[in-house]
Amino acid sequence: MILYIAEKPSLARAIASAFPKPQKKEDGCIWLPNGDCVSWCIGHLLEQAEPDAYNPAYKSWQLDHLPIVPDTWQWQEKSKTRKQLSVLKKLIKKASQLVHAGDPDREGQLLVDEVIHYSKVSKAKQDTIQRLLINDLTPSAVKKSLNQLRSNKEFSALSRSALARSRADWLHGINLTRAYTIKGKQGGYQGVLSIGRVQTPILGLVVKRDLERENFIAKDFYQVLANIETPNNEKFKAKWIPSDACAPHMDSEGRVQNKALAENVIQRIKGQDAKVSQAQYKKKRQAPPLPYNLSSLQIDAAKAFSMSAQQVLDTCQSLYEKHQLITYPRSDSRYLPNEQFRDAPAVIKSLKNNLPQWQEKLNKANTSQRSKAWNDKEVQAHHAIIPTSKQANIASLSQSEQKLYELIARQYLMQFYPHYEYLESFIELIIAGGLFRSKGHTPLESGWKLLLPEKKAKQDDDESHPLPQVSIGDNLFCHHGEILAKVTTPPPAFTDASLLAAMTGISRYVQQPDIKAILKETDGLGTEATRASIIELLFRRNFLIRQGKSILSTSTGKALINSLPESLITPDMTAKWEAELNHICQGSGSYAGFMTELKAGLKQLIEQAKTTDVSLFSALPSPTKKPYKKKGAYRKTSTKNTKKPKTY
Repeated sequence: MILYIAEKPSLARAIASAFPKPQKKEDGCIWLPNGDCVSWCIGHLLEQAEPDAYNPAYKSWQLDHLPIVPDTWQWQEKSKTRKQLSVLKKLIKKASQLVHAGDPDREGQLLVDEVIHYSKVSKAKQDTIQRLLINDLTPSAVKKSLNQLRSNKEFSALSRSALARSRADWLHGINLTRAYTIKGKQGGYQGVLSIGRVQTPILGLVVKRDLERENFIAKDFYQVLANIETPNNEKFKAKWIPSDACAPHMDSEGRVQNKALAENVIQRIKGQDAKVSQAQYKKKRQAPPLPYNLSSLQIDAAKAFSMSAQQVLDTCQSLYEKHQLITYPRSDSRYLPNEQFRDAPAVIKSLKNNLPQWQEKLNKANTSQRSKAWNDKEVQAHHAIIPTSKQANIASLSQSEQKLYELIARQYLMQFYPHYEYLESFIELIIAGGLFRSKGHTPLESGWKLLLPEKKAKQDDDESHPLPQVSIGDNLFCHHGEILAKVTTPPPAFTDASLLAAMTGISRYVQQPDIKAILKETDGLGTEATRASIIELLFRRNFLIRQGKSILSTSTGKALINSLPESLITPDMTAKWEAELNHICQGSGSYAGFMTELKAGLKQLIEQAKTTDVSLFSALPSPTKKPYKKKGAYRKTSTKNTKKPKTY
């Protein structure tokens, strides 16, 4: 008997739908006509055991116990899903062949692997386990995947990496959360001060930005524009570029703060010749933006629809599981396998049915055109998020589902449109000894930009500034100059879009060159699957609040960050973690080496925590609710009515 183990019931139903009928549904599984079976997990059926499972004394939070580092790790059955785990264990024992059908990512790999190991599968049976990778839940796509099974051994490094991350997060979170919560209580704060390797640096980013805004002092500065005319009566403006001699009148970013200096330039250039010292005109082409991964979709949806990261993820899960209208949404890839290119006509056909208002745009799509999105070298376990070939009544979708479906469809459709072509122009002038520059952007062929919403397209047009054709040595005329009086503004508060962008592009916030280099090679802070939940976690823990679209830190969040060492509030440590976890995935790093180094660093952090200035917590408001039920690793729990954890 072959047993297919899916990550969740919806995936199990999709797998079963690819097999012949009749099928027999039982509690926790679906039997196929040939005697094979499809069953499922319900997310993680197992979790890391609580500290008191290792030693009952750890039920009490005490500094003397820290750090808590298990000698032999134990899994704990989740009480709500124990029934399904029991079903799976019986089926696994009965099966002659296992097929791992977890989601195609690091977490999905571990989720099913841990159940198989927990069920004490023999090495012989483990060696024959096959891996089913599904990105699209439509029956035709599932059938194709079933014909492309791979050995589960190919993904063992991925599983080890996920296990290392899980245990490292447990060690880091359990120990440091206990340490700082105890110190907080010593200072009079009665809440839990949770620490996480990703959540804490994110909170640190927001706190730092808020402090910059609070301490910001606005300053006036001035720009000078020259109004230029060519012999052919063509007009444009050029911006004054101050020389080094003006440095005493400028700030660190090169802005002129002396109004008298700007007024003097105005007087000098009025009615003067403007000699062209440089003139460049280049035709350029811009390829369509790549299809979405989850983070890029969340950023665009936040900008366009003010949707939070979690709302986008939840809506995408519905479009994927319930409606089967998009491919696997928790993807970190923006590329597509070459094989998928053959499906383009069928996908476009489904869009014609699902989005009848797009008929004209869809008819212009050239499905024989292959964009740079199709690249096998850039695709690993999963590919970019795109529409499926399923036809459906889009009117039955919720408003959020419709918006996201159209956003994903538009990004996919762009792959079959021509490049955007434009003329990039640059003119440099010398006027009364001063240097002036002007840049131009003239659209030539709209290409994929025809698919942009009218408002966005108009905004792009408004930002275009065509420049006249001139040559080096030409003498133009400066009618007059004008001063633009401006005021420096504080950095904007974080929003859902900008915070997600900061997490994915975290290297921009790092000064240390080696750490910056590491972060550029990784996917930033967190993963596609976890970023939304981490942001929401900070809200639930009262470390962050929303004011309109702005995301701000609370007094508790600020106090926590101010109490922590620099290594915990910057991305440096998690950058090193991610780099090492990626090395484990690729087979160039070891689980043992990663954990040994982590444990040594943890001891130092605990010693630092013991010297925390508790006065920082003395004036904090008491928590208004208990937002710690989400994650067992950060709460005190009872072990009543639970089975003894098993080792792994």
